[in-house]
Parts: sequence; C-alpha cells; structure tokens
Amino acid sequence: MGTTTAAATQKQKSSFFINRNFALLWEGQAISNLGDVVFDTTLLLWIATIIARNQPWAPLASSGVLIVAYIPTLVFGPIAGVFVDRWDKRRTMLFMDVFRALLILLLLLATGLIPLPFPGIGKPSIFWQLGAIYTITFLTTICAQFFNPARFAIIGDVVDEPHRPQASGLGQVTSNIALLIGPPLAAPLLFVIGVQWALTINAISFVVSFLSILAVRVPPRVEPEASKPKTTFFQELREGLSFFGKNHTLVTILIATSIVTFGVGALNALDVYFVTQNLHTSATLYGIIGMVFGLGSILGAILSTIFMKQVGVVRTFCLGLLVSGVLILILSRQSNFILALVCFLFVGLPVVAANTAIGPMLLHLVPRNLVGRVISIFTPTMSLVQMLSVALAGYLAGDLLQGLHGSFLGMTFGTIDIIFLCTGLLVFLGGLYAMVNLRSFRMEAQKEEAATPTTTVAEVAAEA
Repeated sequence: MGTTTAAATQKQKSSFFINRNFALLWEGQAISNLGDVVFDTTLLLWIATIIARNQPWAPLASSGVLIVAYIPTLVFGPIAGVFVDRWDKRRTMLFMDVFRALLILLLLLATGLIPLPFPGIGKPSIFWQLGAIYTITFLTTICAQFFNPARFAIIGDVVDEPHRPQASGLGQVTSNIALLIGPPLAAPLLFVIGVQWALTINAISFVVSFLSILAVRVPPRVEPEASKPKTTFFQELREGLSFFGKNHTLVTILIATSIVTFGVGALNALDVYFVTQNLHTSATLYGIIGMVFGLGSILGAILSTIFMKQVGVVRTFCLGLLVSGVLILILSRQSNFILALVCFLFVGLPVVAANTAIGPMLLHLVPRNLVGRVISIFTPTMSLVQMLSVALAGYLAGDLLQGLHGSFLGMTFGTIDIIFLCTGLLVFLGGLYAMVNLRSFRMEAQKEEAATPTTTVAEVAAEA
C-alpha cells in the first residue's frame, strides 16, 4: 500500500497536467472555452453582417447580445451558488453541458438554419431570429452560472493544495488561447462555410466537455455528506453571504480585484481610441493590440505558476497588481505604436499572474460546502464592476472630458491618456491595498501549511 501511495503521489508531482482527473477537466475546458469564444464572436458577426445588415439599429442589436449575457450573471449567479453547494458537482456539470448542447440545437432550429420538417413554415423573420438568439444566449449564460462554480469546486477536490497554482495557471493559459484564436477562427467559419457550422462547433464542444467530465472520478472523501440538517434556500444564501462578509481576507481580495477590474475595464473600452488619437495610427491596427495583449496573458499564465512557487501565491497576487499599475502608467505616456505594443505585451503578464493567484487563495480560504456561494458572489460582482467601468469610461471620454488638453511638467495630456493614467494609479492603489490587508493572511497560510498533515488527493484515491 505504501509503495502504491508513493507512486501515485510521485506521478502527480511529475505530471504536467497534475493528475488524470485534472487533465480530463482541462481537456473539457480547453474545447469548451474555444467553442464559447467562436459562438460569441459568431453571434456578433451574424447579427451585424447578415441579420441586421445595413439597418440603423444594427449596433443596438449587437449590443443586445452582450446585455442578455450580463443579466443572468448578475441575477442568477448568487441563486445558482446555493444550488451548486447542495448538488453533486460532477452531475451538475454534466447536466449543464447536455442542456447547453440542446439549446444550441434549438437555436439552429428556431432561426431556420436547420429546416423544420413541417410544410408551410417559411424562413423566420429578422426579429424572430434576434429573439431566438437573445433567448438562447440568456439560457446558456444561466447554465454557466451553475457549471463554473461546480468546476471550481471539483478542481479543489481532485488537486492537492500545492498543485493548485499550477492548475490555475493552466486554466488561465487555456482561456487566453481561446480568446486569441477564437475570433479569427469564427470569421471564416461564418463567411466561408456558414453560421450553422460555427454554432455546431459550439454544440460539439459541450459534448466533448460532457465526455471528459464523465470520465472524471472524484475521490470518495470529498463526496457530498449523506446526512445534513435541512435548511431553506434563503438560510443557505444568508449563510454564504455571512461567511463572505465576516471573512476579512475574502473581502480584501474582492475589493482589490474590483478596483483592478474597474481600471482595466476602461482600457478595454478605450483601446481603439488610444490607438487612433494617442498613437496616431490607423484603427485597422487595433486588432494587433488585442493579439499582443493576449500573447502577454498566455506568457503571464505560464510564468505565474513558476513565480507562485518561488514567492508564494499571496505575494504574486499583490505584486501582480502593483506591477500592472506601473506598466499602465508607462503605457499612458506612449505615442509610438511599437513601444505601446511592448507595453501591452508586458501589461498582460502581471494582470494574468494576479488573476491566476485568486483561485488557489479562494480554495484555501473557503470550505467545500460554501465554494459555490462564494464564487457566485465574486463572478456577479466582477461583471457589475466591469459594466460600470465601461459605461463610465465611455461617458468620460465621450462627454465630460472630450477635447481636454493640458500640460504638466513639460508633458502634454489629452482625454484618453488622462483616463489611462488614472487607471494605472487605481490599479497600483489596489495592489497597495491588497499588500497591506493580506499581510496577516500570508502569515496564517504559512502556519496552517506547516501544521496540516501531508495527506494528498492522490493518496486518498490510491487507498480507495
């Protein structure tokens, strides 16, 4: 038994994908993320270039997809967290994958991309197609509110704490690769072989994710307890909110992350204007900015795993925010396109490093029976902050600060670079706030790690 346990533990340590169960989860995430990005990009292009082509309300129709994706996150996120904590996590993920695949099939039928075998039914109207797109987007986003917290909890089940930074880094790499290659892939799929194939790819991605999760085996020690006191939905929701509110470290992480998200949201909203007004470059080069930032994000996700092993998860989080703030400050003063590209590349590294550190910290802090509710507080909060950031940035750049020019210490300032400058300061202050308030958590984490028995998930599985 001892030999088997040692072999299993050593296998976990030496594997790039940590262990078989995480490798399966990662495989499903990689395919599903790519399918989601292709799906989202396809919907926007489909509406803008085909359904609402040459219509004055086309921009509003396209933005409607983004709006109906935000609403379920804000409204259903906390509700979903309660049920995720109640239900078996693996079954929840399986059910949501099946449901999302069926919803994509329903979209193909409702929009006339797959002809219905009934006589007298013609091609659906434009507004019927838009209604179907909004409805399916709304429902698939609700499914994600159940799927994502369940997946997060299962990662904690199948990955030992020392390997969680590596698991989080691999997840960030996967997400950023999907964001990098998904949009360029969606356009030819739509215009060359048709929108139905782009949507079908997303449906297939859910099937692949289903099969991967079906093969995952959760260790027996982390199966849901058979006997639990009966509580109501609102009691469980209040329990999650109370736990979160009373945990100083969780509140600190949420506030610091919200500050940074608020700042970075302005960058995303105004990048195109920074390219044209500050860098004096054609908007056609805007896509290169996103590609370079994506490459930096992928590199940051890879390097963050190594960095967390050297300096610790908490220090990686704090330093990532501080360095991001400094780099955004430098970026705000650029007027040369090549130098700005270098800045965008390096900004992606610490931003993603900080994001990578959040997962291991949450899994360390939160009991398994509360993971769903805690994640379902984080996700809607970040979505709300991002929406407010984009709205405020647009208002400042388009109304309040429009046409602003000034000079200070021999440097000239305009509307966009002033907003970027404030963004850099905000992110840096978020890093300082985290560094000060997470100092005690770092000490507690070290003490707890020293006192915790070294039994691993691999050992438990081997003994079973």
